[in-house]
Amino acid sequence: MKYSHKLSDAIHVLTYIGISNSSTDLSSRAIASSIDSNPSLVRRLMATLSNAGLINSTPGKISLELSRPAKDISLLDVYNAIEEPELLHVDPKTNLKCIVGANIQATLSHAYDKVQQKAEQEMNNINIQEIVDGILAENKK
Repeated sequence: MKYSHKLSDAIHVLTYIGISNSSTDLSSRAIASSIDSNPSLVRRLMATLSNAGLINSTPGKISLELSRPAKDISLLDVYNAIEEPELLHVDPKTNLKCIVGANIQATLSHAYDKVQQKAEQEMNNINIQEIVDGILAENKK
């Protein structure tokens, strides 16, 4: 099974920007190095985050900033910005001649919808500032 890291990487980008100071290199190369990825992925993520109104950037300059205070950007904002699919997925291929196979998709979809709603509620309660604060606290250990 392949997992997407887009949400984690987008939160990483926002946290990197949120924790930065005037001497921090905010180039896509520097951020990509922090993610251990490539600059083109970071540029695509930054474009998505910019289009969602989560960051401000100046074309042609290495100038990035959060569009609003980090405490006002929730993980749900980031999740919605990158348009990740649902967290859980129902297997679309089942044996329709079996009582379980014929009914599992609809039944499991209802259960997964509940999980998705709860996850989104929790994501809405966590903000980028909490992530920044957590990193700073871990760094002091």
